[in-house]
Amino acid sequence: MAAPGGTLNCEDFSMFQEVLKVMRTIDDRIVHALNTTVPTVSFSGKVDATQTCKQLYESMMEAHLSRDKAIKACIAQTSEVVGHLREERAKDSENLALIKQLRKEQTKLKLMQSELNVEEVVNDRSLKVFSERCRIHYTPPKVK
Repeated sequence: MAAPGGTLNCEDFSMFQEVLKVMRTIDDRIVHALNTTVPTVSFSGKVDATQTCKQLYESMMEAHLSRDKAIKACIAQTSEVVGHLREERAKDSENLALIKQLRKEQTKLKLMQSELNVEEVVNDRSLKVFSERCRIHYTPPKVK
């Protein structure tokens, strides 16, 4: 799985996806978290909704940032492998095993890059749900 600090296993794409799935848990459960922690108007006196929304927002942003960094680190690592394999292929263009390995790594790189698009959709959805429920309690700081 993931090593401490949230680093991904970049060699095995299925493990890469599995770890991302676990890392996206906060986004998958955002509606439940908001429903159970942010009070409706009738219960607003019992919970500090401002503090609850602020903490949830900060947790969500931390999760988004760590996933983004992990995905980009794997893309950089895989890009390096692809570059190295291309150099090797330039020296030995008849080596079928090398060509096959290069294609495999290029495919993995494209899949990892597409995870950035998935990440954007997941993050946007979570932020939309968050702002619908927390906008009257907490306004996140503007990102520069």
